[in-house]
Formats: sequence, structure tokens, C-alpha cells
Amino acid sequence: MNPKHILITGAAGAIGGKLAGQFHQHHPDARLTLVDLNQEALQKVADQYDANAEACDLTAIDALPQWWQSQVDRHGPVDVLVNCAGIMDIMTLAGTGWERGKRLIDINFTAPMRLMDLALPFMIQQQDGCVINVASMAGRVPIRGCSYYGGAKAGIGLASEIARLDLKKDNVNVITVYPGPIYSGLETHARGQVKQGPISRYIPTGKPDVLAERIYRTYRKNGARVIYPDIYSLAKQVANLNLTNKAMDFFSPQPNQ
Repeated sequence: MNPKHILITGAAGAIGGKLAGQFHQHHPDARLTLVDLNQEALQKVADQYDANAEACDLTAIDALPQWWQSQVDRHGPVDVLVNCAGIMDIMTLAGTGWERGKRLIDINFTAPMRLMDLALPFMIQQQDGCVINVASMAGRVPIRGCSYYGGAKAGIGLASEIARLDLKKDNVNVITVYPGPIYSGLETHARGQVKQGPISRYIPTGKPDVLAERIYRTYRKNGARVIYPDIYSLAKQVANLNLTNKAMDFFSPQPNQ
């Protein structure tokens, strides 16, 4: 557990920023590269941790190899990759539209897969490394209005779990993170797209600093996954009882969506 170069996407967000703090606290000598599309917000986080701030549009999938190589040339190979960037919309399938839907897929699934593809050759060669993929409970239970988001998060979650099995022989760990709602800009945006009612106001919501600490603890233990808040560890059992659609009705998108 002596990483030399840690790269975190979505670092201007609540979870990514707290993860940057965790890694900086425990590995102050490691190079820390923080990536986000919001350059102004990203720079504020990078300044806190003496990190490299790299503005990047992760939906430009074909440009990622050249961008990745530029990071390696300047800061060295990445031995801890954290795929934390994500966007969420709660909209009907028809209301989402293909362009918005494709962006959801690209950021939440395609970009993390491409970055893993770029990071793994070095990790396998050195027989050491870790990938942390932030999936979502929306990828484990059906939530109305989340066809694109839930589908993408289900994809990255399952791919991440399989990658852990594939890479165990190479001493590369893959951690899959399944957050429920977490206080963040993403959560606020998504909550604004659903009908508000008494249930939606009291849905269990976690704190980004607690989640980041649990992710880092799992990294130190070479663990497999994180589910937080704890109550969502029951969500899969709820889904198996065919109760999810009724339980999650409060996520219904607004009528015009």
C-alpha cells in the first residue's frame, strides 16, 4: 500500500473530493492527479491537496488514450485509478432522448472501462495496483426514470466485479462501490427531477466523507466492495421479493419528463 500516482476522476464532486483528501492524508508523498470537467471547482480541490488538476471531458472517448499518455509522461504511470465521475438524470426513457442518454452511458460506463483498459497494462506488468469503480445502488435495483443511468451503473458494477476475479492472479485489486443517495450535487440534481413527497424527503442519504473513509479503508484491506448507507445492503433482497417497483415509486419523474 505505497502508491506512487493516484488518479481520481470526478474529483470536483463531493465523493471524489473527499477521496482525494483520504489519499492525500494517508499517502502525502504520492502524486495525486484530480480530473473533472469543472475546471474552476477542480482547481479549488487540487489546491487543498497540492494535486495536479486536469480538466477533461470524459465523453470524448476516442481522445482518452492520448490524454492518458500525456498524464503518464508528465506524472508517471498510475497505480491507483479511481473512476468516480458520474452524472445522473431521473427521466423517462422517451423523455431522456438519445443524446442525453448516450452522455449518461459514456460517463458512467464507457469512460471508466476505457480508463481501466489504459491503466491495467502497467499494473499487471508491475504485479501491483488498484482500481476503484464507483457504481450505484441504482444499478442493482430498478428505479423508475433511470433506464440509462441504472443500466450504465449496472454495467460498470458487474464489469468491475468480474475484473476483480480476472485480475486477482496479477495482484491487482478492483473495488466496486455501491452508494445509495449521498449528499452531493449529483443527488441534489436528481432529487429535483422527481415528484416530491413525504417518502422522498426521508429516504436514507449518506455523507460523502463517511463514504470516502469506507472506500479508503476497503482499499487498505484489499477488500472487494463498499455499500453505503448500510440499509442499502438489503436492496438486492428487496428486489428479489419483487417489492422494489412499489417501494421505489417515489422516484417517479416529473410528468413533463
